[in-house]
Amino acid sequence: MSSLPSELNARVAAVAGIDPELRAATKPQFGHFQSNVALRLAKSEGRPPREVAQRIVDELEVGDLCEPPEIAGPGFINFRLRNEVLAGAAEAVLTDPQVGIVATDDPQRVVIDYSAPNVAKQMHVGHLRTTIIGDCFNRVLTATGDTVIPQNHIGDWGTQFGMLIEQILDEGIEAAELDLAAADALYKRAAAHFKTDPEFATRARARVAIFQGGDEQSLAIWRQLLEISKQGFNDAYARMNVLLTDKDLAGESTYNDDLAAVCDELEANGVAVIDNGALCVFVDGFDAPLIVRKSDGGYGYATTDLAAIRRRVRDLHADRIIYVTDARQSGHFRQVFAAARKAGWLPDTVRAEHIGYGMVLGEDGKPLKSRDGSAAKLVDLLEAAEQNAAPEIALAAIKYADLSSGLQKDYVFDPERMTRTQGDTGPYLQYAHSRCCSILREAAARGYQVGPITVLDEPAEQQLALNLSRFGEVVAELAENLQPHKLCSYLFELASGYSVFYENCPVLKSEDPVRSSRLGLVQATRNVLARGLDLLGIIAPERM
Repeated sequence: MSSLPSELNARVAAVAGIDPELRAATKPQFGHFQSNVALRLAKSEGRPPREVAQRIVDELEVGDLCEPPEIAGPGFINFRLRNEVLAGAAEAVLTDPQVGIVATDDPQRVVIDYSAPNVAKQMHVGHLRTTIIGDCFNRVLTATGDTVIPQNHIGDWGTQFGMLIEQILDEGIEAAELDLAAADALYKRAAAHFKTDPEFATRARARVAIFQGGDEQSLAIWRQLLEISKQGFNDAYARMNVLLTDKDLAGESTYNDDLAAVCDELEANGVAVIDNGALCVFVDGFDAPLIVRKSDGGYGYATTDLAAIRRRVRDLHADRIIYVTDARQSGHFRQVFAAARKAGWLPDTVRAEHIGYGMVLGEDGKPLKSRDGSAAKLVDLLEAAEQNAAPEIALAAIKYADLSSGLQKDYVFDPERMTRTQGDTGPYLQYAHSRCCSILREAAARGYQVGPITVLDEPAEQQLALNLSRFGEVVAELAENLQPHKLCSYLFELASGYSVFYENCPVLKSEDPVRSSRLGLVQATRNVLARGLDLLGIIAPERM
């Protein structure tokens, strides 16, 4: 569903022949929108700008949307939307259970690969971004009618388990009695042991072959580490209010049996060739080949990633695949996608996207670290924010800070600034929602009617109604382009517009029909803020 600004912009473009680039009017007396399209066309048409503007106005058919357009100054065109049109758009949002979100005409099966922590290690700052961003995509694409298939590609296989299993056997401990923090400490002890004790390192390397060869004692320890890790991950996901569950797990181990078949198929169809003993896929535009089997017969990340694409298209029937990882992996995924297309596993009809994100920085402008110099733990970040606010407000602060700037940008983790209820923050949006709820509670206590929205005489009322009408289009654009900061900007603009409305348009002290109409605007604003915050994975509190 097009918003009123988009519909008006499209109609003017059809007459002008170029994008009129409608902009919000600078002052209420100029209407709601202005365009300088006539000034831009004047030179090419060889006519004065005001004549061009008059020609456009004469040809326009926008009477169902606007008052007659006005020409101002050297040739600007001003547009004022009809009050009844604005009221109708706001009323539609108020009465729509989906608050303006329209299901896509072409629903798809969308696989989203995100979070992906490592077994026996606590999640760190890198997992903060992938989890928050992936969860937002999950919510938005589900809301617009796609079937979303989350894939949590956890690190649950590989050489590190030789080291871990050997350390457990050396210490004589029961893996099942550990929690994730204790398993993480075990991992660090094993890594230190591996570096300082050559004999242990030799045994750990040998244990990899024993483990991957099916030794039951080793596999039993591996399963125990997996279970305690899953519990730790789930605790973090619950605390972060994200949608991932055990049914979304699709770790590296689940592709283990596919790796040899992937290599055999690539070699058989000539997509991969032996080069210096390694099986490689040469892809145009890349300096080095994609190695799918090492010269020693081992497999790497590329092999598993190709196996995942192969399965996601063949078995999960994905129409779209979205990977949410560090921006520095963009080259790797471009090459994997190209190799998969060359192999015929990723048809042109399937859309594959890598959504990279920047780093989280400390207040010194450097990548955020723990005191020991390692990547900051996720739990520590949550606790740092909670020192400044209640848990649901702290979480809103973190998520909004993460999503509100361009994803590939780095951002500074500043708990004090992020948790403020003023300015462009998550808590500010929560506060705006709670203010709406407060007014509605008082109106209910007095028995006042909410809606219909019919009276929009004040500029603040009109602007709020106009903002409300844009929500569905903003969500649709996010589903297509995967840029959450635009939804954040919209919600902040809506909350700011609501604040102006609240200050300038008395609600409970008005008389009907103005009062019921303004209460309708309050309710519609509450509904949109609640839905928008939910799409960001943020709780909308009724009281603050």
